[in-house]
Amino acid sequence: MQLPRPCSMVALACLLVPAVLEGQEPLPPGAEARSLLGQPLVPPPLAPAAREASERQLAEARRAYTNTPDNADSIIWLGRRTAYLGRYREAISIFTEGIRKHPGDARMYRHRGHRYISIRELDQAIVDLNRAVELSEDEIDQIEPDGLPNARNIPTSTLHFNIRYHLGLAHYLKGEFDQAAKVFREDVAADLANSYSDMLVASSHWLYMSLRRAGKANEAARVLEPIRRNLDVIENGVYHRLLLLYKGELPPDSLLPRQRADTATFEDAATGYGVANWHFYNGRRAEAERLFRQIVTSPQWAAFGYIAAEAELARLR
Repeated sequence: MQLPRPCSMVALACLLVPAVLEGQEPLPPGAEARSLLGQPLVPPPLAPAAREASERQLAEARRAYTNTPDNADSIIWLGRRTAYLGRYREAISIFTEGIRKHPGDARMYRHRGHRYISIRELDQAIVDLNRAVELSEDEIDQIEPDGLPNARNIPTSTLHFNIRYHLGLAHYLKGEFDQAAKVFREDVAADLANSYSDMLVASSHWLYMSLRRAGKANEAARVLEPIRRNLDVIENGVYHRLLLLYKGELPPDSLLPRQRADTATFEDAATGYGVANWHFYNGRRAEAERLFRQIVTSPQWAAFGYIAAEAELARLR
């Protein structure tokens, strides 16, 4: 078994997380994952200012962890800050330590499941996120603090939402569209009940796509009924605009990013995948494949839109 890079503060946890699953080729040095197309993936470079800020925040999280290594919040923030620097396997090891110390804390499984998605270990993600559902189902929902705050500095998601959202995403990426739709439908119902616009557009976007890919166009059309142009969306504007595209209120050319692929952002990957998938389920397969291939030339391989495009290309093979 190949082991992940040493984790000075969570050495025991590192031993619990294999770098590759049985049957996979070992990863080359420096790689965090292997794409669904078989290519090794190394952390993309960060802009100097972004790297400096992330390193500073990680150092703060590490000091908090050193002072209170058994505190659940200290473990979670150390894992989150580590992941923001592209060190996903190390983050998984940290959350594994958190699970060992706090086996009843759904947040540990939620965050580890997210990072299993990042490294393309989707079955492991589904196991973790289902466990998070079990642990949290009888608990009152809670706002989840942002690691990268938006312009208004207002958190826009909750723990229950994020558990379901990532679980639905893992099923979607595996091509399990009916199961994904079932999970996202629960999210949409909760978002409508609580008037959370950012969560509503995110869940509705993936629910709509899941239903379209499952061949349920009429059900998908009903998902769009609550979507209005004047929704107060703080940070999920990409998903809001895509939903307006699906409603026929925006043209696709108005959404596609115009910069070079090598400077694309996470939001560009999300937009590109939404438009490509819209072409795909409307029968324009060649245009969809062209856009899928364009998305995976960007460095943002941890973006959900990138992983989804990668999954499409793997299925097309």
